[in-house]
Amino acid sequence: MTTATAGGADEAPSADNGSRGGTSVPAPRKPGDGQPPVRRVPSRKSVTGTRRVIAALFLLPALVLLGALVVYPIVYSVYRSFFDQAGTGFAGLDNYKALFTDDTILTAVKNNAIWVVLAPTVSTVLGLIFAVLTERIRWGTAFKLIVFMPMAISMLAAGIIFRLVYDQAPERGIANAVAVGVHDTFAESTGFPKAHPLPVHPLKAADGGSFVTKTPVRAGEPVQLPLVGVAPAKMPGDAKPARTPAKADGGKITGTAWLDFTKGGGGKPNVIDPQELGLKGIKVEAVKGGEVVASATAGTDGTFTLPAAADGAELRLPASNFREPYNGVDWLGPSLVTPGIIGSYVWMWAGFAMVLIAAGLAGLPRELLEAARVDGANEWQVFRRITVPMLAPVLAVVLVTLMINVLKVFDLVFIIAPGSSQDDANVLALQLYRSSFGTDADLGIGSAIAVLLLLLVVPVMLFNIRRIRKEGRR
Repeated sequence: MTTATAGGADEAPSADNGSRGGTSVPAPRKPGDGQPPVRRVPSRKSVTGTRRVIAALFLLPALVLLGALVVYPIVYSVYRSFFDQAGTGFAGLDNYKALFTDDTILTAVKNNAIWVVLAPTVSTVLGLIFAVLTERIRWGTAFKLIVFMPMAISMLAAGIIFRLVYDQAPERGIANAVAVGVHDTFAESTGFPKAHPLPVHPLKAADGGSFVTKTPVRAGEPVQLPLVGVAPAKMPGDAKPARTPAKADGGKITGTAWLDFTKGGGGKPNVIDPQELGLKGIKVEAVKGGEVVASATAGTDGTFTLPAAADGAELRLPASNFREPYNGVDWLGPSLVTPGIIGSYVWMWAGFAMVLIAAGLAGLPRELLEAARVDGANEWQVFRRITVPMLAPVLAVVLVTLMINVLKVFDLVFIIAPGSSQDDANVLALQLYRSSFGTDADLGIGSAIAVLLLLLVVPVMLFNIRRIRKEGRR
């Protein structure tokens, strides 16, 4: 028979279970009956021993290496930065003051700021463009392979390549070969930069670097315009031996412009010798009263013909015939050396950005993109309002990685920038090398630059760690 308890719950009948005195066994505790659960204390030991000790033993080699290769150099660099060049006298903050007063180091700081802003941004933008544009084309994989291929080249090799690319001579530097080709397509190229007449020639110097005849020309009298000072390599390849032109009818003026020089000597001045070549392409103007009334261009044999209006005029060889030819852009000069080196960096790292961004693109939910297109959004709106915002974490990874990498750039600047422009292209990593191991080494200044580089990298690293933790909490 059951009896009601004070709480109104029924008590299970007691069981004897063969025990003496009829002692009852309490019923098992049910979950939710108001009693605190029993907490099990995990064992701190494993089969092999104490877990913390084993973990410390496994981490010890890594901690030793970390301390020897990272912690100790950082601590010693900070310590050494407070001492003078010899390392025996305490310099206080003098080395750090030099970082902001020395013109060479200030140039390095300025260039580093340009690098941090331009190089990662341009590389990331190009990587984004390449990844998006090659996503739907057949040969996208081949294109990505070609763009990524420079990553397999070391910085040293890339520096040597671009030192040749930016060579000032168009016959060696491809950048200037292209620049000269484009220039000569739209502008007339000069052919005789150092040509000039001799005192015995019928020409005299005029204003602006031009040459004019000493006397007016007359119809029926062939005009001679001899010059010297043209290097054989500057002569047109299709130039022919000069000749005296036939008399022209109708009062026209004829003449010859030629190189009055015979190889090996033996030629006579003001006489067209058999081996002397015509100045093909040279421009001749007829001037009366200060105005040009007619003009002509010499043929392959140097002959030219002017209309009757040139009768009684002075013939002028304008200065445009003698200007120095266009030799391209001084890519490694003081003003363009930093952008030029940044271009070589972008050539190497745009493929890295493209591959990471392409991986992010592959993971985007296609239904969102298609839904936006169904709702009437064009491709630019889909790219700007959906693709880029969803790729923001990937873009941040690429940008931060490249920023940290750019702060350490050294090889490209050291190899590409010539000695005359190295001060203009200087960066902190290069200045660290020059201050620490140059002819006038100052390890105090070098250590201060190393500490400054560390302080510049720390905020970027903290931002990256914060971003990674934020992504991990999602």
